[in-house]
Amino acid sequence: MATAHTMQPLSEAAFETLPQMFWHAVAQRADAVMMRQKDLGVWRSYRWREVGEIVADVAAGLAELGLQAGEVVSVLSSTNREWVWSDLGALTAGAVVSGIYPTDSPSQVAYLCHDSGSVMLFAENEEQLDKYLEVRERLPRLRKVIVYDMEGLAGFDDPGVLSFDALLALGRQARARQPGLVAARLAAGSADALAVLVYTSGTTGRPKGAMLSHRNVLRSCLTLREFLPATTIGERMAFLPLCHVSERIFGEYYSILSGAVVNFVENPDTIFDNIREIQPDAFLAVPRVWEKLYSSVTIAVREATRLQRWAYDWALAAGQARVREDGQATVLPLAARLKLWLADTLVLGNVRRMMGLNRVQLAVTGAAPISPDLIRWYMALGIVLHELWGMTEITGAATCNPPGRTRPGSIGIALPHTEVKVSQEGELLVRGPQVFMGYLNLPAKTAETMADGWLRTGDVGRVDEQGYFYITDRMKDLIITAGGKNVTPSEWENQLKFSPYVTDAVVIGDRRPYLSCLVMIDQDNVEQWAQEHDVHFSDYGSLCRSKEVIALVGQEIDRVNKQFARVEQIKAFRLIETRLGAEDEELTPTMKLKRKLVNDKYSALIESMYLAKVA
Repeated sequence: MATAHTMQPLSEAAFETLPQMFWHAVAQRADAVMMRQKDLGVWRSYRWREVGEIVADVAAGLAELGLQAGEVVSVLSSTNREWVWSDLGALTAGAVVSGIYPTDSPSQVAYLCHDSGSVMLFAENEEQLDKYLEVRERLPRLRKVIVYDMEGLAGFDDPGVLSFDALLALGRQARARQPGLVAARLAAGSADALAVLVYTSGTTGRPKGAMLSHRNVLRSCLTLREFLPATTIGERMAFLPLCHVSERIFGEYYSILSGAVVNFVENPDTIFDNIREIQPDAFLAVPRVWEKLYSSVTIAVREATRLQRWAYDWALAAGQARVREDGQATVLPLAARLKLWLADTLVLGNVRRMMGLNRVQLAVTGAAPISPDLIRWYMALGIVLHELWGMTEITGAATCNPPGRTRPGSIGIALPHTEVKVSQEGELLVRGPQVFMGYLNLPAKTAETMADGWLRTGDVGRVDEQGYFYITDRMKDLIITAGGKNVTPSEWENQLKFSPYVTDAVVIGDRRPYLSCLVMIDQDNVEQWAQEHDVHFSDYGSLCRSKEVIALVGQEIDRVNKQFARVEQIKAFRLIETRLGAEDEELTPTMKLKRKLVNDKYSALIESMYLAKVA
C-alpha cells in the first residue's frame, strides 16, 4: 500500500451539496488515487478523474432512464466501489439515496423500497436481485433494477432489469448527445434538500427512515474535519455497511472531504487480513472489531513462550506509564522515556504490526459502548482510541474525545457547532445543524423525538465539570430489580466483553430478584481453547453445552462480578447456543445483541435461570 499523503483541503465555500463536494474534489485531485478494491486478488486503484467519469455516466444513465430530481434510489449491496459510484451518481442526478442491508430478507426489501418510494434499485448480484423478483408485485413504483455483478444471469432477459455496465453505456451515449446534462443536474441541487435516507434498525417495530439533508451531512463532515487531528489521512478501510450512518459519513463522505484513499475489504471474513495488508492511517470500527483485535493479541500471548509473555507484560507496563488513569498524557522522566522507547521498539511496535495498526494516526470507535479498560489497553499499546457518540438522527456524531485529552469511559465533549445537555430526567438532548429533518412518513414520531428544538436521544447520561459526557445506559434499558435497585446493564456487559471468550452479553433482571445474563461466546477463541484443553464437541451448539466451556465462561463472569457491588452481580447465566450472524434478527447491523428481542426470543431460557434458583 502507498504511504500516507497530504491533500489540499477543500474549501467549504465551493460547494453546498454532497455531489458538488465530490466534483470539487475531482477538479482538485484529478490524478490522485481515490479508492481501491481487489479484482481476482489484486488491488485495483481508481483515480479521482476516473471515478468522476464513472459517476457522470451513472448520473446521465439514470437521467436517461427517466429519474427525476427528488426521486428515491435504493442500493441493495455489500460495501464496495459500485455502492459509492451509484450513490454519487444518483446524488449528482438530484436523487435521494437509501441503503438496504444485503442481509435483509425479501419482505424487508419490499417494505424499505415501498416506504421510501424508491423508483430504482441497485442490486449487487443474482442473490440480491432474486429478493426483488420475489416481491416485485408489491413494488409497482419501482421502474428499473440495475445489477452490478451479472454472473449467473447471462441468459436472464427482463425489461425491468439491466446490468451496471449497460447503465454506464447508456450514460455515455446521453452525455455525448447532451454535454451539459450532468452539470445542469449538479447545479440544480439545494443544501436543504433531502439527500440520504438511513433506516434505523427497528428493535421494537418497523425501521424508520431518518431524513438527512445535504446540509446535515456536510456539516457533520466539516465538524469532524475541524475537531479531529489535522494530520495526514492516508489510507483507510471501508468494511462496515454503507447503509449505516457511521460508514456512510466517515467512510464515504468524510473521506471525500479529507482526501483519504478508501480501500474496500474483500468480504466480512477477510477484515482482519485486510487490516494487516492495508495498514490504515485512519481506522473507524465498532467496539466488536476493537474487542476482536484485542482478543487475537491475548490469545497469541497465551500461546507464546515464557520469555515472550514476560516481554509483553514488561512492555505493556512501560506503555501504561505514558497515560494517567484518566487518559491524560503524562510527562515521563528520562529513564521512563528510555524504557518506553525500548518497549515500543522491541515489543509494542511488533504487536501493532501484527494487528495491522502500526501506522494508524486516527483511531475511532463508535456505534456502541466500549470498555474503558480496552481503551486504556490500546493507549498503553501506543494507539489513542477516540470514542465518539452519536446516532443516525444526528447524522453521525455529537460528541467525541478530543485529541490529546481522551478520557476512557467518557464519550468526550460536544463537537463544534453542537449543543448537548442533560435533561431533568437524565436524558441527553442534542441541538445543532446536523440534527436530521425528521422521519419519513412519520410526523407524529418526529414530533415525539423532538422537544423544543432539541433531539431526544434516548440515552441516559451525565456531564462533568470539564464538559465531558458519560453515557449511563439507554433509558429503555435501565433495570430496576424487585428490590428497587437501579442497575445500568451496559457497564457490566462491557466488562465481560473484555474477555477474549465473550462476544456479547445481555443482562436480565428488570423486576426480578437478582441479575442474570445471556452470553454469546467468541466461537474462534473458544473453539481454540477447547481443542487445547481436549474438550470434545461436534458443532457450535455442543460447544456451548460443554460443561468445560460453561465453566470457562463462569470464570470470566466471576472475574467481572468482583468489580461490582453484590446487588449488581450476576447470579446465573446461560449461553446462547445458536450461532448468530449478520442475517439474524437478534443482531443489529453493527453486530450488537438487541436487548428487547433477545428478552422475547429467549424468554424460556431466561425463565430457567430463575426457576433453577427457586428449585
